[in-house]
Amino acid sequence: MKRSNTQRLKDSLEDDIINGRLSPGARLDPEELAQRFSVSRTPIREAIHQLTASGLVTVVPKKGTFVAKMGVEQLIEMFEVMAELEGMCGRLAARRITSAELARLGDALKRCEAAAENGDPDEYYYENEDFHQCIYRASHNNFLVSEANQLKQRLKPYRRLQLQVRHRVSNSLQEHRDIYEAIEAGRADEAEDAMRQHVLIQGERFSDFVASMKKFSDSL
Repeated sequence: MKRSNTQRLKDSLEDDIINGRLSPGARLDPEELAQRFSVSRTPIREAIHQLTASGLVTVVPKKGTFVAKMGVEQLIEMFEVMAELEGMCGRLAARRITSAELARLGDALKRCEAAAENGDPDEYYYENEDFHQCIYRASHNNFLVSEANQLKQRLKPYRRLQLQVRHRVSNSLQEHRDIYEAIEAGRADEAEDAMRQHVLIQGERFSDFVASMKKFSDSL
């Protein structure tokens, strides 16, 4: 999947922030970013807007844009809520998905498989996004989709970060297959549990997540 200048800029800044190359409180200078990434002001504005929506940066009127600070505890709490919302989407999708929606979900799974074979976590991440959106839409509950998307927007950088952990892409892909099979078979409880566990950070995944956040959070 070809990424736009905005996406490439946003992904690079996400990596710099999460991995500690940009510290909490650091100011993002649009002119410096334009020179560094050889882009115009438009993708910079769009990238900053997306980073603000995900909570990674804050815009202070008349002062500028700064890297925000978010603790690991708050992130874990957000992932817990996200897991419940996605679990509900999976359960409803297993009951309500149409033949056309199931076909689109199957296509999204195939694209995830192709991205995993290419060995690019970022490419997999964007195909993974479409897989989840297919399930959201198949729930046929607009309020649930709206709530899930709002929280997902804030967690996007950290969900992408997880995929950089060794073996996480291959494990995620197998979880996608399990979710697809449960939805296809109409097993609502199984689909709900599979979706919940797919998002929930616990056990070894918790340790890996905390390790990956060490440079980002002063609370570690």
